Amino acid sequence: MVQAYILIQTEVGKATAVAESIAKIAGVVQAEDVTGPYDVIVRAEAESIDDLGRLVVAQVQQIEGITRTLTCPVVRL
Repeated sequence: MVQAYILIQTEVGKATAVAESIAKIAGVVQAEDVTGPYDVIVRAEAESIDDLGRLVVAQVQQIEGITRTLTCPVVRL
């Protein structure tokens, strides 16, 4: 299982709607509005890094109102 944080920038005023939409996607564990340089932070999980990539590109980035994403896979050191 691969886990990651997805940091998301949205259009002004769209953070809540984006977080609510993303929370409904299979593989998303949590999606929350935050303040700072990013507007939404998502915790997601997938079976492989390729599946995680597909989740981000095919589903998360397709949500209206998102302007940029940064995916940060969790590592176990």
